[in-house]
Amino acid sequence: MDFLQSLDWMQILRAFVVGGLICVIGQILIDKTKLTPARILVIFVTAGAILGGLGIYKYIVDFAGSGATVPLTGFGYNLSKGAIEAVKQYGLIGAFTGGVKAAAGGIAAAIFFGYIASLISKPKMKKQ
Repeated sequence: MDFLQSLDWMQILRAFVVGGLICVIGQILIDKTKLTPARILVIFVTAGAILGGLGIYKYIVDFAGSGATVPLTGFGYNLSKGAIEAVKQYGLIGAFTGGVKAAAGGIAAAIFFGYIASLISKPKMKKQ
């Protein structure tokens, strides 16, 4: 029971609302445009990287926590944040290595769990 009392319910609500809004934007793009899911993915990652590079996404992360860092925009933010920190430490070469280094854990997890999902599921070709 102490666990439930120690939770920050407002932080959970903010994470849920912001993460949900990001998903709503993605769903609107799927429903109302002819963009493919791959292009929407690229738009979200790029938007997160640009907003992170400009220092704007940090405020969203501070407000929403995991509601802003878990979606694809958070991946772009993580890439830009890592690149900026590495540039400060290593110079120009950090621009090329910092983002990948910062996101390595997420990339490894995506590959691992994607592989596990491919073993469990039976993928089928989409009929056109």
